[in-house]
Amino acid sequence: MTTEPAPAAGIEKRRARFPLGARVVVGVAIGAALGVAFGREPWLGRYGNEDLGGLGLLVIRLLKALATPLILLAVLDSFLTTAIGPRTFGRFVAICLTNISVAMVIGLTILNLFQPGLAWRGHIEELTGQVVAPANLSGPPPGATLDPLKNLSGYVPESIVEPLAKNSLVSLVLLAILCGAALRRLKDRGSPGIATLEPVVTALFETASAMLMWVAEVVPFAVLGIVAQVVGRAGLDVFRVLWLFLVVILARLLLHSLVYYPLSAWIVGRKGPREYLGRGSDAVLTGLSTNSSLATVPVTLRCLRDMRVSESSARVSACIGTNLNNDGIILYEAMATVFLCQAFGYDLSLPHQLTIVLASIMAGVGIAGVPEAGLIVLPLVLGAAGLPEAAVAAAIPLIVPVDWIIARVRSGVNVLSDMLVAVMLDRFERPRPEA
Repeated sequence: MTTEPAPAAGIEKRRARFPLGARVVVGVAIGAALGVAFGREPWLGRYGNEDLGGLGLLVIRLLKALATPLILLAVLDSFLTTAIGPRTFGRFVAICLTNISVAMVIGLTILNLFQPGLAWRGHIEELTGQVVAPANLSGPPPGATLDPLKNLSGYVPESIVEPLAKNSLVSLVLLAILCGAALRRLKDRGSPGIATLEPVVTALFETASAMLMWVAEVVPFAVLGIVAQVVGRAGLDVFRVLWLFLVVILARLLLHSLVYYPLSAWIVGRKGPREYLGRGSDAVLTGLSTNSSLATVPVTLRCLRDMRVSESSARVSACIGTNLNNDGIILYEAMATVFLCQAFGYDLSLPHQLTIVLASIMAGVGIAGVPEAGLIVLPLVLGAAGLPEAAVAAAIPLIVPVDWIIARVRSGVNVLSDMLVAVMLDRFERPRPEA
C-alpha cells in the first residue's frame, strides 16, 4: 500500500463530498428531463439528444479499450507484490472456485427456469431504435466446445499482442497468470532484473488505473447523454422495462451474499451469522459507499481481526482476493449476459452458457477495485458470448441508467466474499489439536 500525496488526498476528499454514484443519479435525472423535453428534436443548433447519446457511447468504448491492459497489469502486479505458498494458494483457489461454482449453478438454474429476459424481447429495438435480428445459438459460439483440447487450442493466442488487440479475455488472463508466476519465481530466487522490473509494472498499473479513473469521472456525462437519447426515443417507459433487470440481478446477488455466505461461514468456518455479518458490517458498508473493494481492504482486515481470523489468512484473502476473488462482478457479468441473450432471442445451450461463465470469471480477475468495473468489462463478456457488435451497442445504453445501483451491491458482495474466503481459509490453515 502506498501513501497518497497531499494533492491527491485533497482531490479524493472533494470527490467524497459528491461521490460518483450521486453524480450518476444526477446524470440520469438530467438526461431523462432532456429526453422528455426535446425527444429527437435538436435543441442546440442542429445537435440534440441523439448526438449526446453518441458521445456517451464513445466513453463506453474508451472504457472497454482500457479494461484489457488494466486486467493484464493488475494480475502481474498482484503476483509481484504478494507472496503466497503453493499449498495456501491451492486452498485459496479451491475455496474461490467452490463459492463461484455454487453461485453459478443456482443463478443459471433460476435464469433457465424462469427466463426473465424473455420479457425484454422486442423492447430493445423499440427503445434504442436499433434492429438486432435474433440468432440461433443452439450450439456454442464459434470455436467453443466441451472438448477441453479444442477449447485450450482456442485460448492459446498466436502472438502475445493478439489478446490485447482482440480483447480476448481468457487468452489475456492465461498469459498474465503465466507471466506473473514466472516473475514471482524469479523474484523469489533474487533475480537482480526483477528489482528493476517490479516498479515499472507497478507504475504502469497505477498509470492504467489513473487513466481509467479519469474516464470514470466522465461516466455521469456519458450516462446523461445515453439516457437522453434512449428517453428521447421511447419516453419514460424505458425505466419501467429496466426495473425487471434490476430486480432479477439484485435478488440473485443478495440471495448469494446474505444466505449462502453466512451459512458457509457458520458451517465451515465456525463463525455464526451474527459474528460474520455483524463484525463485518463496517467493511460491507464501506464497500457500498466507496463502490470499491480495493479501497475497503484496510477496513476488511480490521473486521477480520475482530472475527479472530489469523493475519496470514486475512491478508491472503483481502489483498489477493480483492484482485482474484470477485463473486459480485462474476455473478453480474454472467447473469446480465444470459438475461440479454434471452432478450435478443438467442438459444442458450449448455456449452454456450459455460463459455459465458468462463468469460465472466476471466473478466472479474483484477478488476474489482475499480469503480464501475462491472460496466467496464461487460462489453468484453458480451462479445465473448457471441453477441454481435450491434447487440452490444443496443444493450449497454439500457443498462447504464441502473448500473450505479448494481455496482454498489457488487462491491458489497465482493467484500463479503473476501471475508468468507478468509474465514474458510483460516479454518483449513489452522493446525488441528492433537488427539
